[in-house]
Amino acid sequence: MNAMKKIFLLIVITFISLSNLTAQNTYDIRFSQNTNTDANCGYFNAYFKNTPKEIGYSILREGNKLYFQVTDKNWGINLFKKSGDGIAIDVVSKVRYKCDSIIEDSQIRGTILQPVYAKQLVRGFKPTLGDRFKTFVGTVPSDLQDEELEFNILFLNNKVLCRYQRIYNLESYPWDLLDMGVYLDSLTYKSKEITTEKDKFVTKYKKLKFVIPFQKNKAAYLPEDIKPVYDSLKLTDFNIKKINIKAYSSIEGSLERNLELQKLRAESIAKSMQSFQKPDIETEISSAENWVEFLNDISKSKYKNLKDLSKKEIKQKVVGSVSNELEIYLKNHRKAVITLELEKKDKYKEMTTNKLITIFNDFILKENIEEALVVQNSIFEKLKEENSPDKLRELTVPKQQKFVPILNKNSMFKYLLNISYAKIAFDELKMLEKLDPKNIKIKYNLVVLRFIIWENNWEKITIADFKKDIYQLKKIGVKSSLIDRMFVNFHIVKAKKNMIAKNYDAKDDSIDFIVDTYENFDLSNYDYLSLAQFLNYYSNKDDAIDLLDEKVRTITVDEDLLFYYLNLTITNKYNVASNNYRTMMLNAINMNEKRFCKIFNASLNDGVTFQLLENEYLRKTYCESCVNE
Repeated sequence: MNAMKKIFLLIVITFISLSNLTAQNTYDIRFSQNTNTDANCGYFNAYFKNTPKEIGYSILREGNKLYFQVTDKNWGINLFKKSGDGIAIDVVSKVRYKCDSIIEDSQIRGTILQPVYAKQLVRGFKPTLGDRFKTFVGTVPSDLQDEELEFNILFLNNKVLCRYQRIYNLESYPWDLLDMGVYLDSLTYKSKEITTEKDKFVTKYKKLKFVIPFQKNKAAYLPEDIKPVYDSLKLTDFNIKKINIKAYSSIEGSLERNLELQKLRAESIAKSMQSFQKPDIETEISSAENWVEFLNDISKSKYKNLKDLSKKEIKQKVVGSVSNELEIYLKNHRKAVITLELEKKDKYKEMTTNKLITIFNDFILKENIEEALVVQNSIFEKLKEENSPDKLRELTVPKQQKFVPILNKNSMFKYLLNISYAKIAFDELKMLEKLDPKNIKIKYNLVVLRFIIWENNWEKITIADFKKDIYQLKKIGVKSSLIDRMFVNFHIVKAKKNMIAKNYDAKDDSIDFIVDTYENFDLSNYDYLSLAQFLNYYSNKDDAIDLLDEKVRTITVDEDLLFYYLNLTITNKYNVASNNYRTMMLNAINMNEKRFCKIFNASLNDGVTFQLLENEYLRKTYCESCVNE
């Protein structure tokens, strides 16, 4: 999986009347009263309107030099037709947004640099990283060089300001095909984490998430309290490897007391869980006040007006009789959200790889296939740690039909360990298919591997034949949900290839199919995030938002899903103005306050943009949660 990367996306800011410009040097820039009707802006308005959504541009800072950067050089050159067409940069400092200051209402938010016009811009375009092109547009003023800055773009047509834009730096995660699983002993999926480069296999690890409610005056949880929960999870074949407990208190009362109480409760739960097994459990505990469910619940009550107050003001109100009246809700807010990472028990765990290989080969000689499969799984776990698929050559398995289950697992494990083995595994499975022509697992795995081969252009794939192979799986009994998942992946790859070929209409057709189909099967958290990123990457932001909209409204939401949703929506004032938006922001703050506050860093300092703080609603939340008084 690729490391996390950033892409730049643009939000068009409608030009408004300028004020407070007299104190600034605006050079020879002329300001229009209405850019939509101004004849000088007709060409620019049409040009930007007809710009393919796949074309992007931004401001690049190198030292104190600033460059206009585009993904398509010809688009950039054709933008500037006349000698008076050009760019000026508005250098904006975060100092403007100090929490104790009043923000001046002005379209120009900082210091305007001297405009650069067509001749110099066009002549200056040079290639830069990532198949992009840049041209010089100015130098950061010396008195601002040490401040946290952003750079808004003034597009000038015949020296008239026709377009004022700021750049948002939105997080872009690596996305992948939806995990179709592969058949080992059974259908096995990778358990992928969006923030890590390593994959784990569900054959060994799986995660469980559940909720334990807290009684108001109960601080300690004993093993007998937890035993019914433990038994219901059916953990016989697993040990708890790691436990993460997020303990929530209701919002009334002292913050410090609430957090301390929740920590004690969480620690007692972890201790009780530990009593059921000998291997030590790695424990992660955090606590927070349950503002999410509080704000959700009071929306239905006569106290809904509290939603408009700060957290401090709400706490001052929720006392005495008000607290008693709200107890019907508050009692449900005291809980622990517990995530268990489970490790499958392995009776061969303490043996060396070489010893396991000897035992495996002995079982093969005795034709004890059932136990050989168990040992094979233990060998796989060792080889994952050692990252050495070549050791598989030491497993001596005859090329006979009765050993096909073992041979299939050997081939697919190579692919699971390293995707570069996909073509080798594919060729091996084609040979196995001749031994066992009706084996559904083999046929399924072949289609999965063909996706990898097609996506990476390792050999020519005929689209019609590939679709036929997928449909054939349905005829031999593969579930419809798995077939639908495959066809979503089919169109993900197809969209990618059409994008490269600049066949945008065909790309859009594939995306329409994906949007119409993904509800036909269950999605993991990684699938949700990966699919949302795919849709957003191909400039279908609204579809990405719709995909995640319901998923982000609960206290148990995955952190990365929630933050990606904020990433998609926080730049739109209409999204931010919705009744539920503060709830989601407070949820994010509870999960990871540092990560939330980072959103309001400069766009060139891993933030989205500090100019989000022009929005009073966002500024209030930021100043309440991110600035130490």
